[in-house]
Amino acid sequence: MIPCGQDISSGAHCREVSAAEYRQLAEFRYRIRQFLHLSEEAARSKGIEPQQHQVLLAVKGLPEGTRPTVRTLSQRLCLRHHSTVEIIDRLVEHGAVTRRHSDQDRREVLIELTSHGEELLHQLSVLLWQELRVSGPGLSDSLLAVLAHSVGRGRSQHGSAFSR
Repeated sequence: MIPCGQDISSGAHCREVSAAEYRQLAEFRYRIRQFLHLSEEAARSKGIEPQQHQVLLAVKGLPEGTRPTVRTLSQRLCLRHHSTVEIIDRLVEHGAVTRRHSDQDRREVLIELTSHGEELLHQLSVLLWQELRVSGPGLSDSLLAVLAHSVGRGRSQHGSAFSR
């Protein structure tokens, strides 16, 4: 998989892309965009911006043992450090997150959800899970069509053309 911010133009392999492949990619992109649009509108309906919602979700959904630092959140969201700090600043003002110094290393600042942030995230997550029950099969079908075609052309089932 391509790391966030990496230039993908340098490693592109030249091969023909059929009309059917373009349609499959376009359909998959459309399905993803539909879900993301609903997610963005849901966040705005709760008084926060979509990237603020993503920070809340990233904090709550970090892999076990991962510390919620600005650096970690920046990496998880594919954002620059200063952009993540700005989003966190707005969430602090909104009362959705707090910053605290780590008990183990006072230089390390951890981001934590407040009860308000937890409630916002819960409301949005319930809505998005409901939407996935409706739109998920179409999204899954479009992904499976892209993968089936990719595997049919001799592509690996694991990995990414971007990482080559």
